Amino acid sequence: MKLKYLLLCVCLYMTLIPATMAKSYYQFAAQQWWFTPASVFQDWIWQPQTLAADWQARAGLQVVEKRGAFYLMGGRTPVESAIFGDSIIHGDVWKSTDKGVSWRQILETDDSQHWPARAYFQALQRGSRMYILGGQNFKVIPNNCPPFVPECPPFVSQSDFFNDVWSSRDGVNWKQLTANAGWTERAGLSAAVHRGALYVAGGSRNDDSAVVAGPQPREYFNDVWKSYNGRDWKQVTDNAPWAARAGGVLVSKGGYLYMIGGEDGFTCEPLPFCTPPYFNDVWRSKNGKDWQQMTASAAWPARPGHQCVAVYGNLMCFGGFGLLQNPSDVWVSRNGANWQQVSDAPWNVDPNPAPSPTNPFGLNDVKYDFDALVVREGRWGLKQVVYSFGGDRERFNLPADINVQRVDNDVWRFQPPQ
Repeated sequence: MKLKYLLLCVCLYMTLIPATMAKSYYQFAAQQWWFTPASVFQDWIWQPQTLAADWQARAGLQVVEKRGAFYLMGGRTPVESAIFGDSIIHGDVWKSTDKGVSWRQILETDDSQHWPARAYFQALQRGSRMYILGGQNFKVIPNNCPPFVPECPPFVSQSDFFNDVWSSRDGVNWKQLTANAGWTERAGLSAAVHRGALYVAGGSRNDDSAVVAGPQPREYFNDVWKSYNGRDWKQVTDNAPWAARAGGVLVSKGGYLYMIGGEDGFTCEPLPFCTPPYFNDVWRSKNGKDWQQMTASAAWPARPGHQCVAVYGNLMCFGGFGLLQNPSDVWVSRNGANWQQVSDAPWNVDPNPAPSPTNPFGLNDVKYDFDALVVREGRWGLKQVVYSFGGDRERFNLPADINVQRVDNDVWRFQPPQ
């Protein structure tokens, strides 16, 4: 009865306003979650806010939005080196008050009063505070190579992994809430704010011995933890039904937590005849303990390094890493089970570019290990816009002097046509 009354009021209202206003109303209504089929997103467009921000190009960064301002922090920038994965690790914070067009550095990396530099961590915003959780740095140690084994690298990575939690109201003044949360130190973890609590799920620790001959293999997690203050953590489950993984995306939408995609290894052999250790399953839970598998194999190719957001009542996923070619697509779903592709060109990339000096194999410029968020704009905050920040386009089969050029410091927005 209430729904019929609401529809009657809307119909009566529409008869009393000019046709131009009615058209605007229907355009607006078509974008709202209760009227938003997947086909609406096929008309959305990508627009760059900046292709060269003031902050150094990086991947594994995080961005939060608070009171209309963006706060960008952390990440890694590759350097040209004989050591695989050699990187600058950032601990800086940058602020933008014009939706990513211009940026101002508000905190230096080497400031000793805040969290240590890190990448592949999580940042969340809840209420008046932003939070930093987990992550890793990059360190190398001499490798104990046997004599006359030229393929043995002289140095191997042995990074620090974190399980600390920090909070700040302004991005400048940080307080360590705990140096050792209950969950094991990890990077590539998933995190979200859900029903007022901070949730952490999955992730991994130790550098990858499949890529760099390190002393310890990676350890993957499928536990779930939650906290209401960032200091005191409770384990919700030590063994969720989804496979242990890193690089999965945790999204809160419609009263559910969704776990989407990820990986439990970087590569496989022999290429191209092997199946990469990547996931395209989707799970959801109301409480982080009891999980329902929505699909074991979504329509999109399995991947890590992607991002998913909740926009107009839909899950939207894009970007990510693929062994031979990064997946060039944007997908949306209302429930995590049924997915529809709405674009094959995120960031307006050419899905199949011609080879060039900096792209000798003709690889597309779809990125991974970027960050993304949804911002409410316009009158009453009814317009929802997706923003992306930075990211990585490095490849295993490219030389270091080319790979260092394939990390970004751009900001894009994905939105309905004007």
